[in-house]
Amino acid sequence: MKISLTVNGQLREVEITPYTRLLDLLREDLGLTGTKEGCGKGECGACTVIMDGELVASCLVPAPQADGSEVLTIEGLGSRDNLHPIQESFVETGAVQCGFCIPGMILASKKLLDENPHPAEEEIRLGLSGNICRCTGYAKIIDAVMMAAEKMDGRESDQDG
Repeated sequence: MKISLTVNGQLREVEITPYTRLLDLLREDLGLTGTKEGCGKGECGACTVIMDGELVASCLVPAPQADGSEVLTIEGLGSRDNLHPIQESFVETGAVQCGFCIPGMILASKKLLDENPHPAEEEIRLGLSGNICRCTGYAKIIDAVMMAAEKMDGRESDQDG
């Protein structure tokens, strides 16, 4: 079966089986390997993407369900030469350790900051609660989200002035 979806702003048509997961479509068919498979059960957050404005565990989404959807992966957030403020902040605070959980953490952070540009620490913890990290102990990740909120607030102020 053929489906059409917009991935990182680009319309894509992909031939899939009815049993293909969105995770496999992204990684295998589209070569977007930033999205990782951790548990395969929707519990770790490594495969998190934003689909139609909502955080989803791509390992749990049947690809046919994504037909007509808009999907944002880590590859669509920034580029190597022009990092998104959230990506910059993760690097600057040392929140990136092994990197396995980071794409999901960054997309969860983006969703949080889009909805709440000035979150308190407890709100950040709640916003990232579906993502598991085994390296950092979360302190640097929370620092990164707080720094990103400040950076993004500064950029909004610069644009307003």
